[in-house]
Amino acid sequence: MHFDFTDLRLLVAVIEAGSITAGAERACLSLAAASARIRGLEQQAGVQLLARSSRGVRPTAAGERLLQHARLLLQQQERLRGEMAEFAPEQACHLRIVANTVAAAAFLPELLADYLVQNPPTDVALEELPSHTIVEAILEQTADIGIVADHADLRGLESYPFRPDRLVLALPPAHALAGRRSVGFSETLRYDFIGLPAESALQQHLSQLALRCGRPMRLRAQASGFEVICRMVLRGAGIAVVPEEIARQTPGIQCGAIPLEDDWATRRLSIVVRELAQLPLPAQRLVAFLRQGEGGITGDR
Repeated sequence: MHFDFTDLRLLVAVIEAGSITAGAERACLSLAAASARIRGLEQQAGVQLLARSSRGVRPTAAGERLLQHARLLLQQQERLRGEMAEFAPEQACHLRIVANTVAAAAFLPELLADYLVQNPPTDVALEELPSHTIVEAILEQTADIGIVADHADLRGLESYPFRPDRLVLALPPAHALAGRRSVGFSETLRYDFIGLPAESALQQHLSQLALRCGRPMRLRAQASGFEVICRMVLRGAGIAVVPEEIARQTPGIQCGAIPLEDDWATRRLSIVVRELAQLPLPAQRLVAFLRQGEGGITGDR
């Protein structure tokens, strides 16, 4: 049997998306071409790989088995490309990095930019996801490197310390809470908030915590990034929970931000991989680069 890497990549995309249409979009193929490739793949395999219904598609038992092998083969292909880039610098290695909201916004932009400047053959794709989804992506080998908060279940992964992550409350000038040394999250829920979009990992986390306190967050506005949120806070539209690193970088916020007293507000971010020794050399180098200043392995979890 001969399996084409384009077909395997399409199969993975279709199963992950739950539909041939969405999978075709991810694979940059027309619906007609994607459907023809899936049919051809099933003919080669001699079995049905997808169970089709009005609600989309799901893998059959054979499809699940092929999915596992497809992911391994695609990862091996990328690893080979990365290692060959050592000998042919003009050929790029593509790395997928998945990170939680704080890591993606507060720490990674400058770090990844510096790494890319030093390593021209390497390209990266950075995606923000909730920590539990990041763990799944690394376990399923659909991403190379993840950065998660320490509340995630890291069993089956290798983890390395990245950065401390402390959440603080950003306040407008002359707010009722201004001047406090610290404040509990439950006490802040009486005030209007400026938050991230509903699909943001951090916003989902905060909304769940608010519900546990018995009072939902009152969101006056939701913005796509911390810079916009801080600008709206400074104009008096509401308060916001932001990473301490973001508050430090924002004039006008840095002096007025106050720590949250809750235990969950102080976390540690960790770099997670499936198996560091099996990653492409550029990915191993990126992990080492990201660990600079932290030092030491936390051990396999």
